Amino acid sequence: MRVPYAPSEAPNEEARPIYERIAERRKPRPLIPLDLALLHNPAVADGWNSFIGAIRTKTSLPANLKELAISRIAVLNHAVHEWDVHAALALKAGVSKEVLQTLFDLPVTRHGEVEREGLLGFNKEEYAVMAYTDQMTVGVQVEDGVMAMVKSVLEDTMVVELTATVAAYNAVSRFLVALDVGECNKRGMKKVDEL
Repeated sequence: MRVPYAPSEAPNEEARPIYERIAERRKPRPLIPLDLALLHNPAVADGWNSFIGAIRTKTSLPANLKELAISRIAVLNHAVHEWDVHAALALKAGVSKEVLQTLFDLPVTRHGEVEREGLLGFNKEEYAVMAYTDQMTVGVQVEDGVMAMVKSVLEDTMVVELTATVAAYNAVSRFLVALDVGECNKRGMKKVDEL
């Protein structure tokens, strides 16, 4: 990492409850490098833990679509650690290897480039989520046609949850890559067959 990691034990009593909350969310695993990077400022780490915890566990967005979006963000932002973790979770959640490989290989979907009939192997939900993720991640603005695709397959609450997920994991990937958390930047992403 480009700065030293924070200590794995709370440095003072004020930080102890924050360390404990983060450790509880990670249980049974220990704190991970991302936690130890964020814990340079325990208040920031605490807010991050609460926000990402809600995105991970308190939404109605199906796990396959959530992990598909996160995996696509990892590809677009070259976030090796994020890809390694979330692509494996996408497979576990039911995303096919074919869809995940296409997601890995496909160039970004820019404005005006949306395939209205989708992509071979992708169902309507998967394609809408990928196109939405692409436009939010790379250009920020989402064209009306892509929003219409998303709204045709997800109810309003899930549209908001998808938007929050894409925004959150863009923050995660940018933090991981900028600071080289986990020392992953020089390593290539795992191939789909290696997950």
